[in-house]
Amino acid sequence: MPELPEVETVMRGLAPSMEGAVIARAQVNRPDLRWPFPDRMADRLMGQRVDRLRRRSKYILVDLASGETLLIHLGMSGRMLVSGDPLGQFVHDHPTAEKHDHVVLDMDNGARITFNDPRRFGAMDLLDTATAEDSKLLSVLGPEPLGNQFSEQHLINAFENKKSPVKTALLDQGIIAGLGNIYVCETLYRAGISPKRKAGAIAQQKVAGLVPIIREVLQDAIAAGGSSLKDFRSAGGELGYFQHQFDVYDREGKPCKRKGCTGTVQRVVQSGRSSFYCPTCQR
Repeated sequence: MPELPEVETVMRGLAPSMEGAVIARAQVNRPDLRWPFPDRMADRLMGQRVDRLRRRSKYILVDLASGETLLIHLGMSGRMLVSGDPLGQFVHDHPTAEKHDHVVLDMDNGARITFNDPRRFGAMDLLDTATAEDSKLLSVLGPEPLGNQFSEQHLINAFENKKSPVKTALLDQGIIAGLGNIYVCETLYRAGISPKRKAGAIAQQKVAGLVPIIREVLQDAIAAGGSSLKDFRSAGGELGYFQHQFDVYDREGKPCKRKGCTGTVQRVVQSGRSSFYCPTCQR
């Protein structure tokens, strides 16, 4: 499932074609995805100017002049594709419609935004912009790891007396919004912390040191356009390249990359997810 860097990459790719433009036509081709679409979604979108795009955790939020916000979650296989962009950044011709093109937005500037999702685990909803952060999806989220509210003290407080493994704690969206399996593995490797360590047993100085590492990993991934393992594509259809920079994720049985370390990357399953780490240098 796309994590923060992938969603940020898609959001940035959509912004030039959507921000300031009007949705001239909205086509909704089925009643639902992961959950039902809101009532009259096509009618409520049509004719609305897009004020801005933003991201919250793994959600793309499209603020409309109507005072509503279109919430988008890509799910496991969802893709937001841009065609006909007048800025010349994407393919100019609109592609032939595909079976899994569930929502199509034609902008008044000539761009077309297509939400394609073969597995249908994605989602869209319309929220009141003024109270969107109070919705059941967004109100439970912790601070953004690249934002000012995510601090060393926040993480120290969140980890205090926590008996769950640090890997599980970092995946808790109520503690940090947007982190997923890939980037937690990479973060713990750079920090030299085993994913099996209990969060509450890690020294406060070490916990504080995770904050800049988390930001560094995410910024590196965003700069590389995210990670493409299966279905992920950017808004322009390109693959991300951060998977070529993985230090530990999906490298089971390969030598540790850390200079001077003679260890071998291992995989363990934690809460149904694979954790990749070097038992020699991650303690």
